[in-house]
Amino acid sequence: MIEKRQFYIDGAWVDPQQGSDYQVINPATEEPCATISLGGAADAEAAVAAARRAFPDWMATPPAERIALLEKLLQVYKARWEEMAQAISLEMGAPIDLARQAQTGAGYGHLKNFVREGKAFEFERPLGDHAPNDRIIYEPVGVAAMITPWNWPMNQITLKFGAAVVAGCTMVLKPSEESPLNAMLFAEMVHEAGFPPGVFNLVNGDGAGVGTQLSGHRDVDIVSFTGSTRAGIQISKNAADTLKKVHLELGGKGANLIFADADEKAVKRGVISMMQNTGQSCNAPSRMMVERSIYDQAVEAAAEMANKVAVGAPSEEGRHIGPLINARQFDKVQELIQSGIDEGARLVAGGPGRPEGMNRGYYARPTVFADVTHEMRIGREEIFGPVLSIMPFEDEAHAVELANDTEYGLTNYVQTTDPERANRMARQLRAGMVEMNGHSRGAGSPFGGMKSSGNGREGGVWGIEDFMEVKAVSGWDAAPA
Repeated sequence: MIEKRQFYIDGAWVDPQQGSDYQVINPATEEPCATISLGGAADAEAAVAAARRAFPDWMATPPAERIALLEKLLQVYKARWEEMAQAISLEMGAPIDLARQAQTGAGYGHLKNFVREGKAFEFERPLGDHAPNDRIIYEPVGVAAMITPWNWPMNQITLKFGAAVVAGCTMVLKPSEESPLNAMLFAEMVHEAGFPPGVFNLVNGDGAGVGTQLSGHRDVDIVSFTGSTRAGIQISKNAADTLKKVHLELGGKGANLIFADADEKAVKRGVISMMQNTGQSCNAPSRMMVERSIYDQAVEAAAEMANKVAVGAPSEEGRHIGPLINARQFDKVQELIQSGIDEGARLVAGGPGRPEGMNRGYYARPTVFADVTHEMRIGREEIFGPVLSIMPFEDEAHAVELANDTEYGLTNYVQTTDPERANRMARQLRAGMVEMNGHSRGAGSPFGGMKSSGNGREGGVWGIEDFMEVKAVSGWDAAPA
């Protein structure tokens, strides 16, 4: 049993002031794998105070020096890559190959991108040729509270951390109590890289406790949260009294529009993308919408592909999917699968219960429903499990109507070999991101959504700007020094 009860505050590992033990459950075995402490108000207060004390000097540190520390962190991260992969696989059930490549790799990639973007960022720039004595100055917001989820933990931590470092913010991180080990390992890396005390602090806790303390704290200037829409609304309300900035990356119900002229791998690609990380991704293409003329064959192909998706232990190498994160999520996914059956969707692959031969662990069957409508729960609710809903559309206008008929607006997908149609779809879809024909977004592309999927953007220059204030200065002495 791993025991990690301390918090990282002001450059040191310290005992909790108001800690209560919390067991981290291995989702593959349903048994505890670690014990951490959930902090209280005094612990959150100590972390915020440390960040507040460190802020003036950190803000005044030249950007080049802050970026140099990020480069040092990259070296440390790379050296401890396998430790990170093992931690993520153990605590949240990612198959070890996925943990090594996509999960751990995402963190490294984001830090590397922020080094590049930071070196190119203009912290002071002219307003324009029409106003030679005006300057625009970008400066850090202040103390940042970062509240991160369990499903892509390093992805989300580094998107926030890297941007905050370049901007010059100091930080308090509250990772998910469901998968905290990777965050504590990251804190060790930050310490080893030589970041000054108080710049980065970590306090474990739950949303109702430490999360609420941070989002409502008067000495916190910005909250950057990734998680459910429900929690994002609560955080926004709690933060309102202090008028702090709130950045939210929330849920999704991605539409994947497959036209009759799509390439032959479009359906297979959509199923694989949906099942990755056991469907526990906010940008998963969970609504496959298919042009009527190829609908039946697409349903057949999707079912065939889903039946080929293997489910196995996280410790085993290979291209399988692992368990869901916990019993609560398992029960939610099972309930929604049953609701799909009860409401008349056509089950063509998978279904309720664990995969054959499994009687332990939070494993779900890769499931595909056809003939889904938005009146059904599986057509409108974010399931966050390996469940794909398929529905037909008649033409472009109908496809856009169906895709936009959701409270969410995170990522949509378009599959067509007609470039003009693809561009038309991209302009009409109400989502923060549109990916076409299997092309992933480039490094430094902004990640974020519209509507109930949140506000703000993470990644690249947009992520850095979210942690900054803009100051307009007139009467600037433009003469050379």
